[in-house]
Amino acid sequence: MTAYAPARYADFHILHPLPASLLNRGEDDLPKTLNLGGVVRALVSSQSWKRAVRLRLEDVLDEHAARTRMLPLRVADALRAAGWPTDLAAFAGTQIVRSATTEGLKTEENQRGITSATLYLPRDVLDDLTDLCTEHRPHLEEALAKETAAQTAPAKGPRKKPKAEAVLPTPRVASVIRRRTATINLFGRMLAEVPDAHVDGAVQMAPAFTVHPSSPQPDYFTAVEDWAAPNEAGSAHLQTAFFTTGLLYRFATVNLTELTRNLNGDHDQALHLLGLFADAFIDVMPGAKKTSTAPHTYPHLVHYTIRDRRPVSYAAAFEQPVKHAPGGGYTAPAITALSQHAAGLNRLLGTRHLLGCGYATLHPGPVDHLGTAHAGLDDLIDALTNNAALPTGTLV
Repeated sequence: MTAYAPARYADFHILHPLPASLLNRGEDDLPKTLNLGGVVRALVSSQSWKRAVRLRLEDVLDEHAARTRMLPLRVADALRAAGWPTDLAAFAGTQIVRSATTEGLKTEENQRGITSATLYLPRDVLDDLTDLCTEHRPHLEEALAKETAAQTAPAKGPRKKPKAEAVLPTPRVASVIRRRTATINLFGRMLAEVPDAHVDGAVQMAPAFTVHPSSPQPDYFTAVEDWAAPNEAGSAHLQTAFFTTGLLYRFATVNLTELTRNLNGDHDQALHLLGLFADAFIDVMPGAKKTSTAPHTYPHLVHYTIRDRRPVSYAAAFEQPVKHAPGGGYTAPAITALSQHAAGLNRLLGTRHLLGCGYATLHPGPVDHLGTAHAGLDDLIDALTNNAALPTGTLV
């Protein structure tokens, strides 16, 4: 397999129509918006879509991870469930974070000792850490007894809480925390406190936005009181919700060079994960308000490019908002805008660093400047991974 040098990116460009929906909202409980090109657009944050993609990949791979600050509490819960005394289980949980590094992970003592930083870990590390505590239970019991005795001894002057000593072997605790899943290798992990635990993410995902003006629209609704008193009519609940509609432009890119590095040079696994990511990014939607909006549409067009050197977003194609077609609808004008922007970029950049491109669409006719037309998404993903494996300088 040819190594990726100096860098290789798989870019995804999607036009996705949405009916009334509320996939993502802000702290004011209103749909998120973006002011772009002088007009308000509906927006779905990258974090919202990324989480939905991550959870799908974990299900497909049967390899689950957790973002959490609750690691010491969850370890203590697991040990109590195994029959440990409450005080010893809690002490063991604190020892996990104290023994993770020579100085220990920072914690929030006023919040029951949760970690200050959010950890991103394989879920099964909980079993490994509880097994480690069980192996070193005599040492934990001895350390807890010493700590308890020190706290209950008569004080000679102001009492200062001594710095806890690490009881568990730091190299083993750190090794467990450094473990990765496929999604950690894809999306990265920020964990500077543990040496070599930080992982640079291979996936970059942009916020999705409508290619045309789209403001939140009100939806006044009531919930009827089914057990109302006799001769009393009314509602149990009144509220105004908001939703948005529109055609979204969605963009993501996968740095194959970084992903391969995260996988210790396993190019085949990198290509496999690229295909799985492509399928999930195309297929998955955030689930907010799905029971009351059911916005289960599918992308109208999916376009990919494989590039060396750097990724290229086509978001600028929609800096000028798309106008609806004479008979209504934004899809056809958006496809034209995307096609024309791709053509302009190809003229400007040339194709020296373009290794492959293609598209699949519900559009009835061919679309210029987007590469090979694929009959369906399975064909597109196969072509994507094949082109991603080509030597630099080969154009398909």
